[in-house]
Amino acid sequence: MFFQFLDILGTIAFAISGVLVALEKRMDPFGVLIIAFVTAAGGGTLRDVLIGQTPVTWMTNMTYVYVIIGSTVSAILLRRHINYLRTSLFLFDTIGIGLYTVVGVEKGLSVGLHPIICVALGTMTACFGGVTRDILSNEIPVIFRKEIYATACIIGGATYFMLHYFPIKENVIFVISGAVVIAIRLLAVKFKISLPSIYRD
Repeated sequence: MFFQFLDILGTIAFAISGVLVALEKRMDPFGVLIIAFVTAAGGGTLRDVLIGQTPVTWMTNMTYVYVIIGSTVSAILLRRHINYLRTSLFLFDTIGIGLYTVVGVEKGLSVGLHPIICVALGTMTACFGGVTRDILSNEIPVIFRKEIYATACIIGGATYFMLHYFPIKENVIFVISGAVVIAIRLLAVKFKISLPSIYRD
């Protein structure tokens, strides 16, 4: 139940981030819904296909479809209250990758994958929706820039497994691991920390 709650929170966060990008690009309502949907469902779809869970989650559980549509409509109606699109996009996107990372890791564990593969699965779950959103919106995906993005997901996923060596409840491990991803991403942007470039000026 708690696991599904996190998954739905991540879905809401990513759907809203998709809406914000689409609004910034001045897309029509249909375009806004499509961008919101691929952002929210893209990572989970890739994850489910990779682990052989088909039909994918949002096709078998209409809750996710309703959540995405509801989040899209709400974000459009409240867009005047979300004045700073770039700041809002960053916050919702950051929350989304934090939640989706632990959801992806847990999904990997549920089918018996190796911890390293679980971390990779969690990272793909967190990042693929945003990559698809940015490509469809004619933007260079954040994951392909120098910003700390996928790295935060990898560290959060690794934290998930390290915490199992301590007497901590599973739900608490979920929360801490997701919070690690969010904190790293926030700190990296605030203090302008980025990965080194392989090119020299």
